[in-house]
Amino acid sequence: MSRALTPQRFAAVLVVCLLLLAAALAVSPGIGTQRSLVGVADAWKAWAAGDQYSIAYRIGFGLRFPRAVKALVVGAVLALCGAVFQTLFRNPLATPYTLGIAGGASLGALIVFQTGWVVSVAYLSSVTIGAFVGAMAVLAVVTIMARSSARLSGNTLLLAGVTIGFFCSGMMMFVTYLADVRETFAIVRWMMGSLDTVFMSELAPILPIVIVVVVVLLAQANKLNQFEVGADIAASRGVRVERLQVVCILLGSLGVAAVVSLCGPIGFVGLIIPHLTRLFTGRDHRIVLPATALLGAVFLIGCDFLTSLVPAWYGHLAGRATTAAQLPIGVMTAIIGTPVFLVMLGWRFRNANAS
Repeated sequence: MSRALTPQRFAAVLVVCLLLLAAALAVSPGIGTQRSLVGVADAWKAWAAGDQYSIAYRIGFGLRFPRAVKALVVGAVLALCGAVFQTLFRNPLATPYTLGIAGGASLGALIVFQTGWVVSVAYLSSVTIGAFVGAMAVLAVVTIMARSSARLSGNTLLLAGVTIGFFCSGMMMFVTYLADVRETFAIVRWMMGSLDTVFMSELAPILPIVIVVVVVLLAQANKLNQFEVGADIAASRGVRVERLQVVCILLGSLGVAAVVSLCGPIGFVGLIIPHLTRLFTGRDHRIVLPATALLGAVFLIGCDFLTSLVPAWYGHLAGRATTAAQLPIGVMTAIIGTPVFLVMLGWRFRNANAS
């Protein structure tokens, strides 16, 4: 049974999460592929001196810190939406991509690669725009299919999302088959996920969406607590269940579409972070949701650190230079996420047998 949520416990958990996030951001200007040239102290000294034209400042706060901020936004949204979807669908394997959002975004991006459509609107590239349109198209189709049933249900949405996901996968294979070598490489690279960024302003177009999504989903914590007990019980306590489902699913999918269109599909964040958070906080959504968002940001920032460091470590151990300056972020989250998830499954299985 979960421990009672007290103001002291709530504050303690959030303070720990915030300290972890602050530490990750503080270290971020000094970790990267050129770490031997510019360290943490060098970057912060240049910032304190206001020397914006120095190499240390440009590398630390022109390249590395924006990546950390982007990882913060993406990790927080994916983890938060994963926690909400796991509750709504009553499925521990639910992820932010359960409804096929990632498939739609990937298909939209692939079509842009194939057609060679080049445009830029408000710092958004044609690939980002195409991915967002694809994700929204999938969400619209899934919503129409689900609303055609007598009552909106998690199973109907799951089935609709899986069906559309398979369709998108088939169309992605078709588009990839028609692409040449250069386009195929660009397609595969985009689908591995990327946090590459040059300017902080690249986040500006999606920030209003992200802020609204995070605020509204956090505000549903009490209703999600009631819904987790049972839909009928929640309805008897004044919760408008169908409205809760529609709001959370539409806004969650919108947030996922925004971040995926910007950085590609990044797996495991929305799957393992909610489970990991519940192990330490219990199941009260008033503390699970904010803690999950913060830990999701910390996790993705940490994975981004490793994408820069692992190739160099491997080259040092192998005694030769590596051709990869940085691993794709989706590869790193899979490498770390898989063993972590398996360990959590084993831990829960042992506890279940012991009880």
